[in-house]
Amino acid sequence: MSGEKEPRERDEERPEPVEPVGSVEPVEPAEPVGAEEPVGEGAADGPGEPPVAVAAGREPVELPSDGRTRLKAAMWPPRVSRGQLVVALLLFALGLALAIQVRSTNDHSELRGARQEDLVRILDELDGKQQRLQSEKTQLEQSLAQLENSSNQAKEAQEQTRKKAAELGVLAGTEKATGPGIVLTIDDPQGQVKADMLLDTLQELRAAGAEAIQINDVRVVAGTYFTDNSSGGGVQIDGKSVSQPFRFTVVGNPQDLTPALNIPGGVVRSLENHQARATIVQQQKVLVDALAAPKPLQYGKPAAK
Repeated sequence: MSGEKEPRERDEERPEPVEPVGSVEPVEPAEPVGAEEPVGEGAADGPGEPPVAVAAGREPVELPSDGRTRLKAAMWPPRVSRGQLVVALLLFALGLALAIQVRSTNDHSELRGARQEDLVRILDELDGKQQRLQSEKTQLEQSLAQLENSSNQAKEAQEQTRKKAAELGVLAGTEKATGPGIVLTIDDPQGQVKADMLLDTLQELRAAGAEAIQINDVRVVAGTYFTDNSSGGGVQIDGKSVSQPFRFTVVGNPQDLTPALNIPGGVVRSLENHQARATIVQQQKVLVDALAAPKPLQYGKPAAK
């Protein structure tokens, strides 16, 4: 009996559960002791304080709260690695090489801004050169055929030799020359025309197919040279003083010589830029009568076949 009363008394002693009055908010569990707060970008040290960035092995760096200021602080001072530096150098070298290649490709075309009429003239000049070379080839082939088919080959060889000697005499300046050509007169009242300009004019005429050239009373040959006269102005050609106006008497095709001098950036334009006036007159027959004294060879001699 005593054993049955003890459980009842214990049940009566238990307090009755009390119903909660109103709503009670749940309580968040407390953080464990010793837990560290996350440190890095976006973490704050306290209320109202800017975030602090911590890198491995570095002192904490305070980051500003303003977005623009934070971006500036992240970009400067720059942090460049060795790999990024190598890549930047390679890209710079590649860009420099491409720029040099494009510039060298674009700079060598001097006729890019030329007019259509000038381009047509230059094309005609090139066609004339090709026709002259083809004509010379045909003549040589005919001479060879005559030598091979002639009954008296010795006499024919002598005739061909005399013709060839006359042609070489014209080129060497020891024979007079006549034929169609032009007369170029350069008036230089300001004295701006120098030896190099006359040399450029001569080279342009030779490139256009001139066969015989005379400047004033001096015959132009393969060894002709130009120098500026130190006293009294003017120019010396092969050691002879030549003063303006400079008169070029040229034997050649006038349809090739005239366009060659008038191309954009050519001889005529260059002379006009130096206050000189160039006048070109085409003629059906010009005479180159100045002769050059042949110089004996000191070192060269014909090579044995």
